[in-house]
Amino acid sequence: MRILTLVPGGISNQLLFFPTLETLRQTYLQGTIDVLVEPRAKAAYRLCPQVREVLLFDYRDQYGLADYLNILGVIRDREYEIAISLTNRPAINLLLWLNGVPNRIGYENNGSWFLSQQVPQPTEGYLADNYHALVKGLKIAAPCPPLKLTLNRDDIDWAEMEQQRLNIKDSGYILLYAGGSDLSISQGLETLYPLESWLEIIQGIRHQQPDLPIVAIQGELDEAWVLALKAMDNNLKVSRTGDIGKMAAMIAGANLLLATESVPLQLAVAVGTYTLSLLVPSLSKRVLPSGGELHRYIEANTGKVADITPETVLKKIWGQ
Repeated sequence: MRILTLVPGGISNQLLFFPTLETLRQTYLQGTIDVLVEPRAKAAYRLCPQVREVLLFDYRDQYGLADYLNILGVIRDREYEIAISLTNRPAINLLLWLNGVPNRIGYENNGSWFLSQQVPQPTEGYLADNYHALVKGLKIAAPCPPLKLTLNRDDIDWAEMEQQRLNIKDSGYILLYAGGSDLSISQGLETLYPLESWLEIIQGIRHQQPDLPIVAIQGELDEAWVLALKAMDNNLKVSRTGDIGKMAAMIAGANLLLATESVPLQLAVAVGTYTLSLLVPSLSKRVLPSGGELHRYIEANTGKVADITPETVLKKIWGQ
């Protein structure tokens, strides 16, 4: 059994699709699973053992006939028996039909004309659950499993050395991430939190727990805000993780992650690290699993994360 999943979006979208891939793997033990994702999202799959091959296609671009013929050939060569599509672009689903993929599953929407099975598209709730609903098109009744990932030994070893470098291995540490995510930006949401407010939170934590290190975690595109925050507080420790595997390993070792909606937030959910996230109301039920105290959040009732006060965040950290 050869399976292709078509998943537009950035790394957060891919991570939220991991539970669906896990169900497919458990259902088709002898099958192979490939993904067709945007180049910006490829890195997510170094953390996903269920996937054999990562194929690239930028769903956001306007492609010509030659581009579609190229991807048509890529799909034909692999002779897929099942395709699960999250895209609403009719042209992409047409390619699946032209290739003769017998089982073509996707949401019921404007792009679903060429699908063999259409699943009603949820408009609310946790995105991982919504994605997982697509397996109903294969008559799979399994519940959505928790979001999980697999850390590579090299990344775990790197994180242990990084903790030693920062002198935080024995003390524990709080991670802070002040960047944003494609998922929020694509929806036009105001999810960034001012650096001045982050600084107040850092100072408040130090006042309460002076021996607990605070570390800003820096990904590939985060240099600007990290340098700015470091200039405001020279005592702030910085971990330049470089790639998603190292970032996940550092998050796995943290006592707590403070973040807005972002890739590190999803990584923390996947590795089981305590989180406190600052979110707009429309996101809390979309990006976090329901239930439990592991992943707490503060909602910005005004619709702007910047309006959450540092005092509110500090009270939530200390359980007040």
